[in-house]
Amino acid sequence: MNFIDYSTILIVNDIETTLSELLPNYPAHSTRIIKNEEKEEFLLLQATLAIKEAYIATSEKKYIFLCGTTFRKEAQNSLLKILEEPPKNVIFIIITNSKSSLLPTIYSRLAYKYLKKSILKKESILDLNKLDLKDIYNFLKENQKISKNEAKEIVETILIKVNKQKIKLSHKELDFFSKSIKLIELNSRPINVITTLLLSIANQKNKH
Repeated sequence: MNFIDYSTILIVNDIETTLSELLPNYPAHSTRIIKNEEKEEFLLLQATLAIKEAYIATSEKKYIFLCGTTFRKEAQNSLLKILEEPPKNVIFIIITNSKSSLLPTIYSRLAYKYLKKSILKKESILDLNKLDLKDIYNFLKENQKISKNEAKEIVETILIKVNKQKIKLSHKELDFFSKSIKLIELNSRPINVITTLLLSIANQKNKH
């Protein structure tokens, strides 16, 4: 990934992968990574650390990476002023999985790059008639950082494939598709919902 020398927002599939591709391009002594090490959500604590770091004077450019699958609203509000009027030589690079994770007031202040690749192509390689634990493991490993919207799309495309491949599911099992969407909307971890869904399909297939 190319060197970015201006404050920007990067919408990506995987935050850690993006960091590993970007960081070799930046001087280590003037680069800071701020993220929540315990959760994927960027909280007020991380925002406070970012602001303090930004106000530490520097005679050369300082790059501050703000990383989170989601950003808490109060954290974003606390960043508004400094993003709009950053201290001299400070460049902010926000890395997240979804535009919807950011407030319009944040999104309108910075340039952005949409670097996500379609994950639906990955779903299409799943042959549900031959689904086994290895297939499920590999698919989940590739998509462990998916957003809520991506997870809902995957649930929908799996249902389409169930119908296309004429896999017989009970009414209870079919209901789990709509329940999966609701669980994702209620902030259940998307990858956990997808895991349960795929295991359910694999178990049903093995019964026949």
